[in-house]
Amino acid sequence: MYSSSVAGPPLIREPLHAPLAHLIRGGVVEGIHYGSVVVLGADGQVQLQLGDIEAAFYPRSALKPVQAVAMVRAGLPLDGDLLSLTAASHSGEERHLAGTRRILELAGLTEDHLRNVTDMPFDPVVRDEWIRTGRLPSRLAQNCSGKHAAMLYTCRLNGWPLEDYLDPRHPLQQAIAEIVEDLTGQRIAQTTVDGCGAPLFSVSLHGLARAAARITSAVHGTPEARVADAMREHAEMASGSGRDVAALMRAVPGLLTKDGFEGVQVAALPDGRAVAVKIADGANRARVPVAAAGLARAGVDPALLAEFAGEALLGGGQPVGCVRPVRALDPVPLTACA
Repeated sequence: MYSSSVAGPPLIREPLHAPLAHLIRGGVVEGIHYGSVVVLGADGQVQLQLGDIEAAFYPRSALKPVQAVAMVRAGLPLDGDLLSLTAASHSGEERHLAGTRRILELAGLTEDHLRNVTDMPFDPVVRDEWIRTGRLPSRLAQNCSGKHAAMLYTCRLNGWPLEDYLDPRHPLQQAIAEIVEDLTGQRIAQTTVDGCGAPLFSVSLHGLARAAARITSAVHGTPEARVADAMREHAEMASGSGRDVAALMRAVPGLLTKDGFEGVQVAALPDGRAVAVKIADGANRARVPVAAAGLARAGVDPALLAEFAGEALLGGGQPVGCVRPVRALDPVPLTACA
């Protein structure tokens, strides 16, 4: 279905973003969210594109399924909930902390070996409870701790050094970079540091969509299929019990989706149809309805996507508008807008 050849890196330039969503209040366009979106068909061809899908950008945590595939290819023996946690931007719930501890225990390691930053839980309700009870920020609570624990486990299994596992020159990060290029089909344009401290690779939005499609359409039992199955079957471990990406995977049969900071989301179906979104201003209120509209354009039943059409805008406590994808993306809006 997809060629395994690797093209050159995407160009590093100011992205030529386009309007993706209107903020409508009382029938008037009050604001515009710019960004880029690509929809791929099952044959891998671009069915729809708005904005700049070929410029270099940082997928942020939307690249975690690819990182998880790289670790499985390198011998990581996890499956099920722990493999889902490996690809997670988790909410810091007790299930996530317990799962991270289990991965570390399997590796014969402890929280002290983690090199991600310390943080409070991502979920605001969980975070407020931590503050109320006097708990302090920790590496375990930080939303990437599952990935970091799995990175350490992969290093232990391969006899690679543990102390500098986040160095881009480390064998683990070199192996991950190789799989990023393999699955996206393009060379990495730039490498920097993500919020958690791990290397962050710049590819294109088109490349991110290609990678997700290759993961979800892979043959059963392959590292790609194992990651996809784990995330779909344990969606709350890959995110959290109240997160929109978990709800979306429950709503659409066979869908794999992953969000990332700064308004990024990627989603793909088992036949290779895929959507990738980048909201220029990083707004989640635009990310969710734009991703849903992209999935509808990919052929997903709009009835399954109705709850992801966007939050209502309130005036005096009453709905007076919404965030609605532009007509070029969503010619028949999933919901009406005041």
